[in-house]
Amino acid sequence: INDPEGTGLELFRMLAPVGWSWRGGANWALDNPGMPATVSFQLWNPQGAEAFEILPNMNFFWSSGPMLTPIGSRHFGAEVRPPMSVREALHTLLLPRYRGSMSGVSILGEEPQPDLPRIAKSDAAISGGSAEGARIVIRYTWQGMTFDEALYGMVEVYRAPMQSMFGTSELLFWFLDFLFSFRAAAERLEASSTLFTSMMRSFRLNPQWYAAYQSIIQYLAQRQIQRIQHIGQIGQMLAQTGEQMREQNLQGWYAKQEAWDRIATDRSRSIRGVDGYFDPHREEVVELPSGYGHAWANNLGEYIVTEDPNFNPNIGSNLHWEPMEQK
Repeated sequence: INDPEGTGLELFRMLAPVGWSWRGGANWALDNPGMPATVSFQLWNPQGAEAFEILPNMNFFWSSGPMLTPIGSRHFGAEVRPPMSVREALHTLLLPRYRGSMSGVSILGEEPQPDLPRIAKSDAAISGGSAEGARIVIRYTWQGMTFDEALYGMVEVYRAPMQSMFGTSELLFWFLDFLFSFRAAAERLEASSTLFTSMMRSFRLNPQWYAAYQSIIQYLAQRQIQRIQHIGQIGQMLAQTGEQMREQNLQGWYAKQEAWDRIATDRSRSIRGVDGYFDPHREEVVELPSGYGHAWANNLGEYIVTEDPNFNPNIGSNLHWEPMEQK
C-alpha cells in the first residue's frame, strides 16, 4: 500500500488471502501538528464475513486551567476533550464513531489488556502520564448479516505543566491509539484467530515512510505551524528536514515493528495455550504449557513447569537445572 498524496513512498505491506479486497491508506491533515497523518485500512473477504482492520488514531487536548474553547472544538488540530479511561473511550468514542451505523450493537465481553502499553512501547507512564489497554467484543447486524468483532485500543495520557496569568496549570495531550479489530460471522471469531494472527504478524510498516512522518511532525512543531493549505507542501518539508533526523526516526519505526510482532506472538500463544521461556542451554525461546509462571531446563532438553516460586529441581537431582526467564 502506497502513500501517493503525501510522501510518495510505500506505506506498508502485508500478506492477505487471495481474493480479499482492501481499501484505505494514509489520511493527511496538516492542521494537526501532533498527528498530521492517520493510517487506516481494511482487508476483507468479499465472499465471507472475515475482516481485518486498522482504525484511525485519535488525539485530544485538555487543560486543568480555564478552557477558552468548548469540548468538541479543535486546539492546534487536536479535539478538545477531558481524558477518560480506555474502557470509557472505547464505549463513548470508538464505538459511536466507527460502529454507530451498525444495527443492534451489543457487548459480548470486555477485558483489560495490561500488556498492550508494554508491547506498544508506550512511554506515557515514564514521562509522568499513564497508559492502559483494553479489548471489547461486540455483536451487530450489518447488511443483513450478524457479525462478532474484537476491537483493541489503548489510551495514552501525557502531562505538561504551564505557567500562565491564571497561575500554574497542567496541559494534557492524550491519544486513543493502537486501534485494530478482527471481525467474523457470529460465533466464528475464535475459529478465524489463526488467520488474523498470520495477517497481523506479516504487517510491515515502511521505515522510510515512518521516518518521513516523524520528520514532518518535528518540522511542524519547530515552526508552530497551525495550518498548511496544500498537501503538496509535504515534499518541501521533507527537503528542509535533514537526513540525520530521518535516520534517528528509524529507531522509532523499529520499536513499532517489534510491537506488532509481539502482539501477534502473544495472541498466537494465547490461542494455543502456551507461554514463551528462554532456554539458557539452547539460547533460544521455547514454548511450554501456560498458566504456571515458572519453568526450569536442563542440558538434556527436558523442562519442568511449576506454579511454586520456591521449587528447585536441583534438590535431590543429579542433573543440572537452570531457571528459565519468561518471554
